[in-house]
Amino acid sequence: MRELEEVVLFPDELEALKLYEVDGLEQVDASEKMKISQPTFARLLGSANKKVAEAIIKGRAIKISKLDL
Repeated sequence: MRELEEVVLFPDELEALKLYEVDGLEQVDASEKMKISQPTFARLLGSANKKVAEAIIKGRAIKISKLDL
């Protein structure tokens, strides 16, 4: 089996993706739950969506980081 290139999702990106896509919260409500501003939430969500899309389209593995860097 070949080694796949990875895209790395950080915990805050994963949490934003979960709150919005899985839990169905609006961005304002999700950002309040994460105790961050809505623009910051939108940035995290956009980053997470881009990484997941890249992994699907380019056949890359998704690695979930244990730490925020």
